[in-house]
Amino acid sequence: MKVVKFGGSSLASATQLQKVLDIVQSDSDRRFIVVSAPGKRSLEDTKVTDALIKYYKAYTSEKDVTEHQEWIIKRYQSIIDELDLGAKILEKISTAIIELASLPIEHNDFLYDAFLAAGEDNNAKLIAEYFKKNGLSAKYVHPRQAGLFVTSEPGNARILPSSYDKLEELIDSDEILVIPGFFGVTIDDQICTFSRGGSDITGSIVAAGVKADLYENFTDVDGIFAAHPGVVHHPHSIPELTYREMRELAYAGFSVLHDEALIPAYRGKIPLVIKNTNNPTHPGTRIVLEHTGETIPVVGIAGDDKFVSINISKYLMNREVGFGRKVLQILEELNIRWEHMPTGIDDMSIVLRERELTPIKEQEIISRLTRDLGVDELEIEHGLSIIMIVGENMKSHIGVTATATKALSDKRINLEMISQGSSEVSVMFVIKTEQEKAAIKALYEAFFN
Repeated sequence: MKVVKFGGSSLASATQLQKVLDIVQSDSDRRFIVVSAPGKRSLEDTKVTDALIKYYKAYTSEKDVTEHQEWIIKRYQSIIDELDLGAKILEKISTAIIELASLPIEHNDFLYDAFLAAGEDNNAKLIAEYFKKNGLSAKYVHPRQAGLFVTSEPGNARILPSSYDKLEELIDSDEILVIPGFFGVTIDDQICTFSRGGSDITGSIVAAGVKADLYENFTDVDGIFAAHPGVVHHPHSIPELTYREMRELAYAGFSVLHDEALIPAYRGKIPLVIKNTNNPTHPGTRIVLEHTGETIPVVGIAGDDKFVSINISKYLMNREVGFGRKVLQILEELNIRWEHMPTGIDDMSIVLRERELTPIKEQEIISRLTRDLGVDELEIEHGLSIIMIVGENMKSHIGVTATATKALSDKRINLEMISQGSSEVSVMFVIKTEQEKAAIKALYEAFFN
């Protein structure tokens, strides 16, 4: 039994939907289909989700929304017409789009979520109708009906544990169930969306709920590559990753799968495979709990920019009880999340995302560290990137870090910091952002060529 999720690029047009139909028809185990909103048909095109955001802004600004409604309805109509699905489904979708403009604006914390979710919800109706027209026993299922109940956190919904019992009941259905991704329903019956990668999260939750044998995530690439194709020309394809490896790579910039989407499938011990809608015979990349065979020490190299480091020095810091806690407490009181904390005996660095640090917060940190903790030296360094080499087998291979540092040294790339956790799944290098691409290329050459 398989849960299958299709991304926006896989559902952007009638041509793409025909590929989706072939994929579902080719395997009777594909019984639960989670769908995104229609994506871009070309680089110049607009995603349905982006059009819904414009619609929302016009509505809440009390401007005329007719143009926005018509564009979104025509977008669905173009697919419906090409697939010859008839007027009934178009009328159903048109009514749902227009009725968004009748929702209350004042004191409605879930209005934005209701607008955003309409892209996935209406696409699921369309796809279920398309499947039925082509002889499949299919049924559209709203998240409310499926049992996807979530916390009341607009834009950041979390699945309620009680939902899994309800989701398990879906197993008894004899039909192919088409479920819209990206959102759930609160106990008060409000539409509430997940965070980034929302449809991936829905697919992962459904897979865990129905105890699927496999969660297939179809996108527009042949799985996951050892490095970003935009940086390394034709990088090596990764046949298999563990969840821990994927989590590290997703954190450091691999955008194929959002790291939060892994959690339900990981906890449910459901293997996951990333596949290509446009090349479905390619085996893709499997994500599993443990490697099934021998693997290389480094499976992937990832890089991400826009990091900042708060560098602190104080003589005899290591003898001062509670110094680290006091530093972190200052960040907590300023509502700042930190990412990494390499230390020495008299110095420590706190690495955080640049978005966490406004100019006002930066000045407050400098003031409080100097005044309250009496640090000797303090520097806030901007323009940093994190490069990670990832692989669970690194811990059983001698010289991995040496190979990496030599590759960077040969390209005259200076290391600001090095950090490795006790699990030894990854090694992190902090460098200047202008050297990020050169560093990824150098590391790729060292480990894969």
